[in-house]
Amino acid sequence: MSGKNRLLVVDDELMNRDMLSRRLERAGYAVDVAADAREALERLEDDQIELILLDSMMPGMSGVDLLRLLRGTYTQAELPIIMVTALSDSTRVVEALNLGANDYITKPIDFSVALARIQSQIARKRAEDSVRDSEQRYALAARGSTDGLWDWDLTTNRLFLSERWKQMLALADSDMGPDPAGWMARIHPADRPAFQNELDALRRPGGPAQFSGEYRLLHASGAYRWMLTRGFVLRDQEGNAVRMSGSQTDITTSRAFDSLTGLPNRVFFTDRLENAIARAAGGAAPYAVLFLDMDRFKVVNDSLGHQAGDRLLVELANRLLQAMESAAPALPSGAAYVIARLGGDEFAILVEGAGDAAVMRPLAERIEGAVREPFTLENRELFASISIGIALGAPEYSNAAEVLRDADTAMYRAKSLGRSRWAIFDSEMRAMAVARMEMESDLRHAIGRDELRLYYQPKVELGNNRVVGFEALLRWQHPTRGLIPPLQFIPLAEETGLIVPIGAWVIREACIMLRRWQKEFPFVPPLEMSVNLSVRQFWQNNLVGQVADALAETGLDPECLQLEVTESVFVQEPVAAASVLAELKGLGVGLKLDDFGTGYSSLSYLSQLPCDSLKIDKSFVNQMCTDISCSEIIRTVVQLANSLGKQVIAEGIETEAQAELLKSLGCGFGQGYLFSKPMAAEKATAYLKAIFDALPG
Repeated sequence: MSGKNRLLVVDDELMNRDMLSRRLERAGYAVDVAADAREALERLEDDQIELILLDSMMPGMSGVDLLRLLRGTYTQAELPIIMVTALSDSTRVVEALNLGANDYITKPIDFSVALARIQSQIARKRAEDSVRDSEQRYALAARGSTDGLWDWDLTTNRLFLSERWKQMLALADSDMGPDPAGWMARIHPADRPAFQNELDALRRPGGPAQFSGEYRLLHASGAYRWMLTRGFVLRDQEGNAVRMSGSQTDITTSRAFDSLTGLPNRVFFTDRLENAIARAAGGAAPYAVLFLDMDRFKVVNDSLGHQAGDRLLVELANRLLQAMESAAPALPSGAAYVIARLGGDEFAILVEGAGDAAVMRPLAERIEGAVREPFTLENRELFASISIGIALGAPEYSNAAEVLRDADTAMYRAKSLGRSRWAIFDSEMRAMAVARMEMESDLRHAIGRDELRLYYQPKVELGNNRVVGFEALLRWQHPTRGLIPPLQFIPLAEETGLIVPIGAWVIREACIMLRRWQKEFPFVPPLEMSVNLSVRQFWQNNLVGQVADALAETGLDPECLQLEVTESVFVQEPVAAASVLAELKGLGVGLKLDDFGTGYSSLSYLSQLPCDSLKIDKSFVNQMCTDISCSEIIRTVVQLANSLGKQVIAEGIETEAQAELLKSLGCGFGQGYLFSKPMAAEKATAYLKAIFDALPG
């Protein structure tokens, strides 16, 4: 078969047929001819005919009658037909056009006009065929796809939804018309604003070309299903959105489970809890929720990396499953439970059919015991613990968020009591939670409002009572509550991460003050300053950079800055801690091990740590004059430090007897109320001035 377009010329006059067919063939067309309607119908059995030139006036069946016949058949209903008629035969032209003729040309034929109209009709037909094929492929894809398909004509504001789209929500065709408002109305109220904002952004000229988002749609059952919607935007030449099309996938099941641990996730857990609340309101058995949070999980992530942290979470999930499986026989008959990972290192357990404290206490203790057993990660033994908050089902709970809020509050109460324990929520905790929230809000503004203060406590050389430096101690000058000591807000700053910017401020402020004092009071050797580093501050990524910046900005000699760390930073990962200390030591600063002797790792790793001095905890100093074992511990620490070339400083010295005994045991330095309480900067400046002015010469 030739690649030429095939035409059929129907005319009862031989001369007309021959002349027109020859000219069309010279123009590049393949031409068939017919002298009457019967021959035309025979030729049309060849389905390669793409257009008919039909004479309107023929004996027997006229061209108009043949047109009527062709337009009445399914196979030829859309075949392009151009009528050939006399110039004066306008009535037949109108009749032919009404019957479905696509165009007409008049006799005598202007061949250039005829050629243009033929080309136009063939091009139109091919375009329509292409669209029809595309629509058929789309229909087949829509029927075979597990996704729902949608198409939104923005110019007419009409929406097409595939059959599968409606099946996802168990909707009948009559439930969803072409008005997009019906779609928007089924979106969950909480998800609707974000989805509408997304659509508004897409419709703006020059907006994004495609989008993807998750939201909830109302199912015919009354429940909501999670859907993933993807789509693209078609724009006109001016960049205006004229059409949006895309697909929709039901992801309710995939959203119900945590990809890391395989446990149910927050979405699933919340749904189960909502059902438990509803059943309890209807008289069913009570319920309880245990909210679990891993203690110091961030230390593991920061020191061993996120992959190790993920493995620890997986192991923790397995421990919880095993603990609940072993505890199940002790639960009341008919009780059921579900364990979920809510996110991060937070887990929750819903127990239905058991909602009293007598059941929850032993259950919480069993879970804590299971977690205390050592974990093995990367061929190393790791100890972990969890804090548990328990909320018992009560009539005042109307939704899952309220129960989780109170269980979370109880969990924080457990942490504040020392971690690795459990607590049951009561009304007093709610008041404390509100106060904590208010304090956190105030603390977030404390730096910007210039409410933080540094107080300075002198460090003294015990042999001659010479002041050698200060320890910088943080205080919070609250606008309404007055001066707040660190024990009331530092733990909160640690939990919220605010300790990182606060700690950076402390380092910089202490360096600025020390440099000012060194210039004003040029003691020999120069004064030094001690700054405490919290655990979370120690493990942040940019600690070394912050210290280096503070030294560079103030011009302070690094040897005059002493950074104090507690033994707790070595408990989880001593090797990594030693690496951070080595980086700090590389800056030239002094390093001090604070509260020495209160932990259990110090003696094992002391020789490996680049610390310059040890600080004896005040608990030993307080009892040293009455408890010989405390004085012997101090003697041992001093001898150990001297053998390693490290200085020793004792804190909490309040009496002359303590100071004298420390000197006799070989302790070189001390601080405490015997010498001075912590002082504000102005008072510390006056304190130094008095000492400096009293120097001879």
